[in-house]
Amino acid sequence: MATALITHKACYDHVTPPGHPEQVARLDAVLDALDGLELARMPAPLAADDDLLRCHTKAHLDAIRDAVPSEGWRSLDADTHMSVGTLEAAYRAAGGVIRAVDLVMSGGAQNAFAAVRPPGHHAEQETPMGFCFFGSVATAAKHAVDFHGLKRVAIVDFDVHHGNGTQDLVEEDARILFISSHQMPLWPGTGAAHETGVGNVVNVPLPEGCGSKSFRSTYERDVFPRIAGFKPELLLISAGFDAHADDPLAGLMLGDDDFRWVTEKLCDLADEHCDGRVVSALEGGYDLDALGRSARAHVKVLTERGA
Repeated sequence: MATALITHKACYDHVTPPGHPEQVARLDAVLDALDGLELARMPAPLAADDDLLRCHTKAHLDAIRDAVPSEGWRSLDADTHMSVGTLEAAYRAAGGVIRAVDLVMSGGAQNAFAAVRPPGHHAEQETPMGFCFFGSVATAAKHAVDFHGLKRVAIVDFDVHHGNGTQDLVEEDARILFISSHQMPLWPGTGAAHETGVGNVVNVPLPEGCGSKSFRSTYERDVFPRIAGFKPELLLISAGFDAHADDPLAGLMLGDDDFRWVTEKLCDLADEHCDGRVVSALEGGYDLDALGRSARAHVKVLTERGA
């Protein structure tokens, strides 16, 4: 079964102000880098409101709809801006990750990568923030347990910023294990090791300057054993590539090969515990060259496992 690539042209219509790091060119950088890989490309559908309401309130959905500008941009905070096309892009970003789960759970694909934007892991129950509007990966995890009847779903987030939104959306749901490695201190200021939810949240703070050796040893010690002990039936990845040494927004020092390595290790765990079922979704990554190389390294592993 080929690896599924879920994306949509509407993700280009989320247009941010000039100079904003979460720019349209990010999607081109990723998709161009994936050229030549064995991928079954499929369109991202719109998420249903019922899917989003598993994580967000109706008031949140209404507020996002009401914030769509008739032209130009509307700023929801200093970082998070809506253009005319943002609403559809955000609905398709969440819908794309949900479709990826459906494909993998039905056997239509061994694994899947959702190349979508805007990202989602900072969006809290009623608060858009950090470039994010809906918690796409958290929503997909809730879909997996509620619709597909899974008892254990794991999310691993290796974006350089703490996935505060995902944590907010799943921290009271023991069916979902959430693990986030992230630079600390760094925006958004959450993600301390003592934040554990109902025992289902594992935060792994990394110091500025952390490089390959420390990153890998930390994952071997603190991340992989927790996944193995949880025995997930599905593994979701919030794939942010802004922990790369070339990224302008943070100070971790990872290279392309670290993203290949962590993907291989996560796929090994998925092979052992959940028949290789992996769904990955794009989060951060703001140096375009590093983003493209890292995304290719990550997705290439998925294609090798899905062959």
